[in-house]
Amino acid sequence: MWTLSKQSRQMAVEHSQMQSVILQRTAELQILSLRLLKVQDEERRKLSRDLHDSTGQTLAALKMSVLLMQQHCKGDPSQLALAQQATELADQAIEEIRTMSYLLHPPLLDEVGFACAAEWFIEGFAKRSGLNITLDLATDQERLPMNMEIALFRVLQESLTNVHRHSGAAGVHVLFRRQLAKIILEVRDDGCGIPAERLDRLREASAEAGVGLAGMRERMLELNGTLELESEGKGTTMRAVVPLFAASRSGQLGDCAQVTAQQPSA
Repeated sequence: MWTLSKQSRQMAVEHSQMQSVILQRTAELQILSLRLLKVQDEERRKLSRDLHDSTGQTLAALKMSVLLMQQHCKGDPSQLALAQQATELADQAIEEIRTMSYLLHPPLLDEVGFACAAEWFIEGFAKRSGLNITLDLATDQERLPMNMEIALFRVLQESLTNVHRHSGAAGVHVLFRRQLAKIILEVRDDGCGIPAERLDRLREASAEAGVGLAGMRERMLELNGTLELESEGKGTTMRAVVPLFAASRSGQLGDCAQVTAQQPSA
């Protein structure tokens, strides 16, 4: 009896130690994951700047050279047609580089905040995807902390990408609201929905959830927020809820339409 009792205590101690190690390793993995997301955001910002400042300027110089060539080809219709075609291709490449640069890290996100950047992104996404996207975005509230705005923007990007790839939806409704001491971002589609069994697995931190969903959860975790996934027969709702606390950054949002007019087509 004494031996069994001793063994039980020893097993309990070992189990407790194992649980402690698991919790410690889990916390370390979460910290590492958050660091990777931060590095990814910084790399996106750098790549966006490099594409705009380097590749974009190179293409602009190429277009100027082609325009000069056109001046020397006026007497040769066939050569002039080729020069004009090259100009059109240069314009297309410049537009694509600008759009790619802005998608990696929209300047609107830094200049006027999440709501305006989201409005610009959604407009371009609707054109590219063919989805009918309706918006309910609050643009009259104070600026959020930058890390919160970046996290919400990445969740919006990933959510709409998932809708386009997997849902078979024709319409999507995006809602962004401040409710008491919380910020709510909701993306609701009218697609085929998610079977209950798969929905349960996706709600868990499992490999089946994929990198995108895991990344969204990590971003919410960093902000002490939650990521909710709902699906009832038809349609799916992705909802990010973030507590505001007292750390909202001061400064009102500017005129979205005025600044958006300076941005390339998303």
